[in-house]
Amino acid sequence: MTKGKKRVAVLMGGWNGEREVSLSSGRGVVNALQERGYDVVPIELTRNLPFLLEMLDPKPDVIFMCSLHGRWVEDGCLQGMFEILGIPYTNSSPLSSALAMDKPMALKVFREAGIPCPNGKVVRIKELFEKEILPLPFVIKPLREGSSLGVHIIQTHKDLKNIEKDWQYGDQCLVEVYIPGREVQVAILGDQAVGAIEIRPKQQFYDYTAKYSDGYAEHIMPAAIPENAYQEALEWALKAHKSLGCEGVTRVDLRYDDTQNPAKFYVLEVNTQPGLTPLSLVPEIVAYHGMNYGDLLEWMIENPRYPH
Repeated sequence: MTKGKKRVAVLMGGWNGEREVSLSSGRGVVNALQERGYDVVPIELTRNLPFLLEMLDPKPDVIFMCSLHGRWVEDGCLQGMFEILGIPYTNSSPLSSALAMDKPMALKVFREAGIPCPNGKVVRIKELFEKEILPLPFVIKPLREGSSLGVHIIQTHKDLKNIEKDWQYGDQCLVEVYIPGREVQVAILGDQAVGAIEIRPKQQFYDYTAKYSDGYAEHIMPAAIPENAYQEALEWALKAHKSLGCEGVTRVDLRYDDTQNPAKFYVLEVNTQPGLTPLSLVPEIVAYHGMNYGDLLEWMIENPRYPH
């Protein structure tokens, strides 16, 4: 089968808080793949699964998943459906996707693999507002969200009060020790750590707004850290990717605490479907190493996961 006749279903949208980002990623993917000669079937995903099944008939050669982000579409749910249908799809299996999305479970896997990560615990959200869980500062995160949705750095008790009325991510949360230092993120393709980028947010941290709005963060590629630390970042990132059994393309988020001596890395999470918007990091990292946006997409399509 020639590349020009390969039929690729590009999924985008979804029904969670990352829908607009997903649509932005998806539009870019569709245009780039059409320019490469693929037979592209754009599918704007909703909860109408019969419509999705209709759009997947006849079956595509590959389902492009990486323009989907967040709950229900990045956490193994859809991946399980495509396993049943027997259609190859980009990136990780249902199990790996679910593990990576479930932050407490991913941290448990990291610790068992000897990967450094922040200390933390799962608590009921009511407890967080009623008693001291960890000394300030600390970080609170939803258990299963992406793109830093619902993530807050709590520096003062006032910070905590400010989010009490706005919390909308369930009755539990993950509370972690705040790790000072630098934000470093690594792109993984298959079994190779390609490179590491440093993010310097202009606000408090690299939140949803900074990730998807121009001018809110400075990108330093390659990360401006010592060479031995750079290599260490690649090694920890690849180990985290493998510990969860991930496949295809991932982005691994780390903190580099250079306020202590010796400096130390902490793995925060693995993103099994990293963004593909104009401001996204994986395309920027691979471009530095000579792989343009279209090359990246083509690599994913030509290296899909085949259902077992």
